[in-house]
Amino acid sequence: MDKIPFYRENYPRPQFVRENWTDLNGSWHFAFDDHNTILASNGSVHPPCDRMINVPFSYETVRSGIGDETAHPVVWYRRSLDVHPEPGTRLLLHLEGADYRTQVWGNGVYLGENIGGYHRCTFDLTAALSQERGLDLVIRVEDTFDEGQPRGKQRWRQASWGCWYVQTTGIWKSVWLERVPETYLLSVDCVPDAERGAVTFFPELNIPDPAGWALQIVIADEGRPVCTDCQPIPHNGCPITVQLPENIRLWSPEEPNLYTVRYTLLKDGVPGDEVDSYFGFRSIAVQDGRLLLNGKPLYLRMVLDQGYWPESGLTPPDEEALKRDIDLTLRLGYNGARKHQKIEDERYLFWADVKGLLVWSEMAAAYRYHGRAAEAFTEEWTRVVRQNKNHPSIIAWVPFNESWGVPEIGTNRAQQHFVNAIYHLTHALDGTRPVITNDGWEHTLSDIVTIHAYREDGAALARDLLENGEALLQNRYLYNDCNRKLFAEGYGYHGQPVMLSEYGGIALQNGAGWGYGTQAADEEVFLQRLLSQNQVISQTPYLSGFCITQLTDVQQEVNGLLDPERKSKISPEAEARLRASNLAVFQGRE
Repeated sequence: MDKIPFYRENYPRPQFVRENWTDLNGSWHFAFDDHNTILASNGSVHPPCDRMINVPFSYETVRSGIGDETAHPVVWYRRSLDVHPEPGTRLLLHLEGADYRTQVWGNGVYLGENIGGYHRCTFDLTAALSQERGLDLVIRVEDTFDEGQPRGKQRWRQASWGCWYVQTTGIWKSVWLERVPETYLLSVDCVPDAERGAVTFFPELNIPDPAGWALQIVIADEGRPVCTDCQPIPHNGCPITVQLPENIRLWSPEEPNLYTVRYTLLKDGVPGDEVDSYFGFRSIAVQDGRLLLNGKPLYLRMVLDQGYWPESGLTPPDEEALKRDIDLTLRLGYNGARKHQKIEDERYLFWADVKGLLVWSEMAAAYRYHGRAAEAFTEEWTRVVRQNKNHPSIIAWVPFNESWGVPEIGTNRAQQHFVNAIYHLTHALDGTRPVITNDGWEHTLSDIVTIHAYREDGAALARDLLENGEALLQNRYLYNDCNRKLFAEGYGYHGQPVMLSEYGGIALQNGAGWGYGTQAADEEVFLQRLLSQNQVISQTPYLSGFCITQLTDVQQEVNGLLDPERKSKISPEAEARLRASNLAVFQGRE
C-alpha cells in the first residue's frame, strides 16, 4: 500500500516491522487438562496432545475446529518447528493474546510465564534451540472464572446471560516467531509534537547498558525522506528529538496523513537491528469544556464495537474482517469506535490509523475488587498502554466502565483511590491523551464526563438529558433507571467535555435475544426510535459527542445496527436516513 510501503498482510505488529518473521497460526496439537495432572505427572513436559486445534481461535469457537463451549481450566498446545540456532541472533516467540496464565517450554526447557489475556507477551526461545534437532514447542494456558481477573465480556458462569458471552480460553490472537540480532530494539515510544513539528523518540534495547550504541532515524513522507538523524543512546529510554522541515501534514479523520520511520541500531557505525514504523502528527486536548483535535473543536459520532464474530468469538476471522468493520463504521456516518471491553487486534488499530477512524481504547473489566485484582489490573493495563500508545487513531484511554470491578466506587474511598491511581498512572505513561475513568456514571477524576442512558425513544431520553440536564451535571439526578449518579461521592462537575457514550441498544424484532426496552416491531419503528434520540442529542448543548450501542449483534444481545454477519438490518434507504441523521447531529459545530 502507498501510505505504508513496508505493510505486510497479516503481519501481527504492523507498527514495529522486521523482515525476518514466521507466522505460526494454523494447526497445532492440543489437549484439555481438566484435572491439571499433565504438568505434575510428566516431568519431561511432553503433554499427550491427542487432538488438533486451529490457532489462533480458542477451542470454544467453530473456527478452532473444536467448538466446545464448556469451561476447561487448563489447555495445552504443542508444535514441532524446524528452527535452529543462528550465530549472532536470538529467536523470539510472540503471542499477541493468550488468556490467562501462559507458560512456555522449548525442548523441555522452561522459558517463563505471562499473566494477562489482553496484551502481547514475548518469550526468548534461544536457550532452547539445538543444532542437532528442531524445536519441540509446548504452551500451557490456564484460565479461570475468577471475577477478579480482567475478563471483559467473557462470562464467569457455565451459561451466558445478559451482556456476558461465551468465555475465551487460551490462545486467541496470532502466534509468531521473530529472528532478531543479539542486541535489538525492544520498543521505541514515539511522541509527535504537532505544534513544534518535532518528534521525540524513546528507544529501549534488550540490554541494560546501551552505551556505545546509536540510533539512526530516517523519516519519510509518502516515500520521500524528509529528515535523517543519528544520536547516541546513553541509556534506555533516553529522549531523541528530531525536528522536521516546515509544513508538516497533520493526521485527522479527513486526512489521515502518516509518516514512516526506519530505526537502525548502530555499533561503531556498523548497522544492526532495523525496524520500520510510522506515526501521525495530531494533538487531542480538552479545553473550555470542548474536545479539540489539532486545536479545533471535535464532535464525536461513535459506535460501540465489541469485536465479536459468530464463528470465531473475540478473534477476527482474518485481517479483511477488521478492515470491513472499520469501513462499515465509516459508511454509517460515524467518525469513531469505542472498542468496548476488549483490547483489539493491533491490525485493527493499524487500519484505523490508515483510514482515519478515531478510537477509544477500553480495558477489559474485572468484576470483583480486592488487592490481588487491583494488582493484576494495574500490571496488564500498564502493558496495554505501552503497547498501543503510538497509534494516532487512539484518542482516549478508558480503563473502567460502569463501576465494573469497583462496585462500591460511589462511596468507597479505597476503590476511589484505586481508580484515581489508574487515572494518574495512565497520564504518567502517556501524557498526550484524555483519560475517562469509569465510563457511564460515578466518575471520580476524569478528563471527559460520560453518560449512559438507554431509552426507547427521544421523549424518554429528553427527560435525562434536557429536562434534568442541570440536575444531572450537579449530581442531583438518578438517571437511566440504574439508581446511579453521574459522580461518585465527593466528586463533581468541573467543566469537562460531556458525552453520551452509550445509548440506543434497540433490537429489531426477531423473536430471540434482547435489546434495551421492547423490540421494535419493524424497520420504520426501529429507525424512528434512533432518529428521535439523535434529535434529542442535537438539542443538548452541553454534549461533545455520542456513542451508539452497537455496531453488530453479539450472541444473545441482538441490538446491533448490523447482524452478526455484518449485514444491515434495514434497507439501503433507511440506512441512508440514519447516516444523514448521524452527520446532522451538531453539524457545523466541529
